[in-house]
Amino acid sequence: MPISRLIANIDLTHEQEHVLELAFNHALRKLDLVDRSDPICDLVAKRMIDIHMRGVSDAVALAEMTVREIRVPKQ
Repeated sequence: MPISRLIANIDLTHEQEHVLELAFNHALRKLDLVDRSDPICDLVAKRMIDIHMRGVSDAVALAEMTVREIRVPKQ
């Protein structure tokens, strides 16, 4: 899972890690991403970490904001 690999070097509490993992899984489901080796999963994880660093600590909010920031508007 990309998020755990990326957060391993960040000073987070166990609870913060758990929230990021829950939010990551939720975001992947919303984006219909199944293959964790898909490069978009790394993008999702990195964006989510950035959002978390801005102060968002709720798993649902993290997932929703990440999906909103990543999703390309349909034309």
